[in-house]
Amino acid sequence: MPKTPKSSPPKTPETKANRARSRRLSKLLRLAVQKEKAERAERHAGIRQQPRAGKPRTRRPSRR
Repeated sequence: MPKTPKSSPPKTPETKANRARSRRLSKLLRLAVQKEKAERAERHAGIRQQPRAGKPRTRRPSRR
């Protein structure tokens, strides 16, 4: 027999505040990670553009 949908309990101000705080923190964390990734990509791009000093790049034999 299929279950009937059950209504959710009423939202208390405390629950609402906790959810809002949690959302805010996760948003900040997401933005921080995004910023860090962008900076990292920028740094790597800067590194790759410069020619290598010393011996030129050579193809390495495969490990197998």
